[in-house]
Amino acid sequence: MNITVVGTGYVGLVTGAALADFGLNVSCVDSDVRKIETLSSGRVPFYETGLEELVNRNLRNRRLIFSTDLEAAVRASLAVFIAVATPDLPDGTPDLSQVDSVATALAECLDDYKVIVTKSTVPVGTARRIQGLLTGKQRRPVEFDVVSNPEFLREGSAVEDFMRPNRVVIGADSENAAAIVKDIYRPLFLNETPFVITSPETAELIKYACNAFLATKISFINEMANLCEKVGADVHHVARAMGLDKRIGPKFLHPGPGFGGSCFPKDLVALARTGRQLEAPQRLAEAVIEINRRQKERVFSRIERELGGLKGKKIGVLGLAFKPNTDDIREAPAIDICRKLLEAGALIQAYDPAAMPNSRKVLSGEEVVFCPDAYAAAGGMEALWIATEWNEFRNINLARIKSLMQAPVLFDSRNVFDPARVRALGFRYFGTGRPGSTPVRSPA
Repeated sequence: MNITVVGTGYVGLVTGAALADFGLNVSCVDSDVRKIETLSSGRVPFYETGLEELVNRNLRNRRLIFSTDLEAAVRASLAVFIAVATPDLPDGTPDLSQVDSVATALAECLDDYKVIVTKSTVPVGTARRIQGLLTGKQRRPVEFDVVSNPEFLREGSAVEDFMRPNRVVIGADSENAAAIVKDIYRPLFLNETPFVITSPETAELIKYACNAFLATKISFINEMANLCEKVGADVHHVARAMGLDKRIGPKFLHPGPGFGGSCFPKDLVALARTGRQLEAPQRLAEAVIEINRRQKERVFSRIERELGGLKGKKIGVLGLAFKPNTDDIREAPAIDICRKLLEAGALIQAYDPAAMPNSRKVLSGEEVVFCPDAYAAAGGMEALWIATEWNEFRNINLARIKSLMQAPVLFDSRNVFDPARVRALGFRYFGTGRPGSTPVRSPA
């Protein structure tokens, strides 16, 4: 079967390369000539574990090609996946201009029956919107079906998530279209992957509901961490005990400086806005948005308070990506908080294993120095802040770090280190939701 994937960003490239690995013939199409040339040479323009190897394997097998010729790719394909970006507009509305542009272009080149599959994260009703655009702009009537097939890829483990998903959601009105998309994912039958066949509207909402719930878990444990600090409890023990309850589960119960990335913040805002528009307010989603904003404020305020102000203070920052194993800094708490630190007059030395090229585009000036490793970032600093929990940070030599610093103050927002061990080395240590992070207060 021949497949076209429109869009070679994060979702589109993972989808295209993985489907090629399933044995399908895949054309990944993009209007960016330079990006197509880069991908055709086997180079992936962003960091994602295992993706470049996957792309090159299928380029060699000639099951994966990259092209700017949408019409030729579509004419040769039975199914066309739309995987373009849907960034949020200033008012929180997802920007569907790229989706609309692709739908209009498809309408002009449909020559026989196609299944149009929406992979991008889109608001409820977008499948109907695409259907209307295709119908209204066709040169001549050609039969087609529109299917919603949301992605559930975690940055840093996207290839694994695609190859071994928890479920595949297919939203379709047509049984034939649903069967074709299910056949595309046939290799997953061996893994006994559950398939959820439903309506397009339900499939679209499933994506938002999942992301909103996961963001809620993160915000809940951050609220618990703040309370733990006040009463002298340990949030890790709280989270572990909660996670052992099978009704709750252990995932996404890790406290930190708040969530970021390309999905959770954007999707929560879109969900909340949809609820307001339809007079079905999503009050929990709105609360999670506010809790996440406050969590970043708490981290900034703690650093400011414990250092006695920030003017002229030298702070080392380890981690800039919104999570480990990616170079993505979109909505990253580290970036937001670094901006506030700089605005308050702090000087920053920073290191991230993958995200420094992207970070240089948004953090610049004489007040920021990007360093080659964690030790260089700590050199001469009055405090060190762990902002992203890269595995390599867990094994740094803390005694050496201390010897390099001007003052041994460690803010561990991700709870990478054992508090007792760090304090035994002579650090002033501030974790998240750990005993001793703040003075214990008794409730009135």
